[in-house]
Amino acid sequence: MTENVDPWVMDILRCPVTGATLVPATGPDGSPELRSTDPDRPLAYPVRDGIPVLLETDAREL
Repeated sequence: MTENVDPWVMDILRCPVTGATLVPATGPDGSPELRSTDPDRPLAYPVRDGIPVLLETDAREL
C-alpha cells in the first residue's frame, strides 16, 4: 500500500478534514487505507491503485 510512498511523503500527509497525521492500515474488506490519528474524529481514507484518495466524501468514519 504505502511501501511505494517515500517516508518523507508519509510524514507530510495529513487528514484534509482535521489536519491529523495519517497512518497506514487495512480496511474491513482487506483493502489498504490511511487512518487519521485524530481522537475526536477518526476517519479512514481509501488507497486505490497505490494512490491515497484524501477526499472527505470518500472517507469512512471509524
